[in-house]
Amino acid sequence: MEWQPDQETSDLIRHLALQNSLQYDGKGQAGSVISRIMGNRADLRQYGKFIAPLVAKAVAEANLKAQEDGLESIEKILEQEAPKLLERKVQKRREGLPELPNLNGRKPVLRFAPNPNGPLSFGHSRGLVINGEYAKNLGGELILRFDDTDTTVKPPMLEAYESIPVQQEWLCGFPAHRIVIASERMEQYHQYAKKMIDGGFGYVCTCSAEAFKEHRVNMTECPCRDNNVETNLNRWMKMNDPEGYQPGDAVLRVKTDMTLKNPALRDWPAARIQTNAHPRVGNRWRVWPLLDFQSAVEDYLQGVTHIIRGKDLMDSTRKQTLLYSHFGWQYPETIYWGRVKVHEFGAFSTSQMKKDIESGKFSDWDDPRLPTLSALSRRGIRPEALRAFWIELGLTQKDIAVPLSTLYSHNTKAIDINAPRLAFVRNAFPIYLEGDFPKEGLIQSHSDTEMPPRQFSIDQGVWIEEEDSGKPLRLKDLCDIDENGRVESIDRSDKRSVVHWVAGGEPSILTIASGQDLVTVEGIFESNSYPVGTIVQLERIGYAIIEKNGLLMVHD
Repeated sequence: MEWQPDQETSDLIRHLALQNSLQYDGKGQAGSVISRIMGNRADLRQYGKFIAPLVAKAVAEANLKAQEDGLESIEKILEQEAPKLLERKVQKRREGLPELPNLNGRKPVLRFAPNPNGPLSFGHSRGLVINGEYAKNLGGELILRFDDTDTTVKPPMLEAYESIPVQQEWLCGFPAHRIVIASERMEQYHQYAKKMIDGGFGYVCTCSAEAFKEHRVNMTECPCRDNNVETNLNRWMKMNDPEGYQPGDAVLRVKTDMTLKNPALRDWPAARIQTNAHPRVGNRWRVWPLLDFQSAVEDYLQGVTHIIRGKDLMDSTRKQTLLYSHFGWQYPETIYWGRVKVHEFGAFSTSQMKKDIESGKFSDWDDPRLPTLSALSRRGIRPEALRAFWIELGLTQKDIAVPLSTLYSHNTKAIDINAPRLAFVRNAFPIYLEGDFPKEGLIQSHSDTEMPPRQFSIDQGVWIEEEDSGKPLRLKDLCDIDENGRVESIDRSDKRSVVHWVAGGEPSILTIASGQDLVTVEGIFESNSYPVGTIVQLERIGYAIIEKNGLLMVHD
């Protein structure tokens, strides 16, 4: 089948190619233009194999014109020939977070709600950054809420109640406007549990887990569902009585509909019996709310306007919306994000990290191999870098994978301006210099700041890295030498390798976190007076932070 475009189609291809090139700064893509043509002109789809090369040629010509004559030339053509296409202007990359939907003149109230079974980790930082940025930029409130009502699977850790608010302020740049601790608000949850029972949309179920699973799968109602309010209140009392029901004997359920399409929503559990002592409130309570119930009630009580959560929690939204409907409440606006996987961090869980620390595999929560915020802070990752990282990724629901280098690039911007340049010579090798060269002098500490220069004083020789020895070199900012250390020139005379060096200096160790390993490198560190905690840029190596007993690698 032969096919030739009519004039209307030829003009369409040319104009869309010009528009696409304009949109993408002279880097139009044929695939994008083909998709638009096929999407809008069903009559052309059968001629795809003929249209594709015509589009490719038109896009190439448009890109060439943009490069040679500028984007203004393309805009001028479209202005004259297809002005409607100018309504789709050059796409500008979004900066910052998207607008928060359905504010309706309100100040947003957002919450970050970790389980305090350990300190915060890299994964937590997303919720803190996103919620914190919205609260800060829109004059709203950020609630820090400890969802600590699970004493069995994820028992709380007392130290986390102290460390998390500090880490939250470090990362967000301001303290939370409110701190809520769920375990200290149990009266409220019990009150609303009773309201559920009184309202006829909550009941105490004594079916075994296996028996109720059959009801849920078969969409049948369990025998407990039709008990009257008085029976359910008596059963509720037995749940709270040490002499009554025991763990596993009974749960409080939210009455929904056993024929709902999603099995997870069918009469979901709201509270259960737990007899493990809670580290904050001891054994005061026997019946503890499950997270979906506790969180839903607390969001209502705190006036939360927007919930930003992972798309894996969509069922939680659905459950909680059903509960809100029973109570006659308006559910908060909910926004979802997809998963972000950072390859270098692998799979870490708080409980497993805790076990590994107790076994001695890791030194503590700030071990540089861990993805905790305390470890990242120790390694010199700045909070503004984490904020920029998450804001750049935004709120897409797509699951994405990013390398750690993306975070490092943001961190470099944050630390470089204040990081003095210093030398650390790995596997130090002595070179005794022969000839005339400056014995004392100054070397720039930073090329872009007025940072005081570094002073050097050379007695007989310098240290270089062993792998640099035995060949002609340029000692950076000093002189050219031959393979034996004879000075050949003060000024650079040829294209020989430029290497760093240390005169004097102190023996030191550079520690590098490499996956699950800690690699230590012995060497000589340039003498300096910078205090512990200072981030420096090591010549030819990368950024490191000064620690009490040496240096810890930040990133290259």
